[in-house]
Amino acid sequence: MNVTVLLFASYADALGTTELEIALPAGSTVADAVRQLATLPGADRVPPKPLVAVNERYARLDRELVPGDQVALIPPVAGG
Repeated sequence: MNVTVLLFASYADALGTTELEIALPAGSTVADAVRQLATLPGADRVPPKPLVAVNERYARLDRELVPGDQVALIPPVAGG
């Protein structure tokens, strides 16, 4: 199955793109998508347990994905 990974701010800078399409086996979870992403050049800046949203809703790493899901990795932000 294919899912789209959306990257923002420092994660997009590290990986050189704001969006990736990745192929995963059926029954894969958000954690599986993050592990696959970690194999890409520049992904060392993405923590092993990032804040994640699936289809615009916050999600846990054990959430099972379905074809066509959008997985957004949300970097930490600071403000003042």
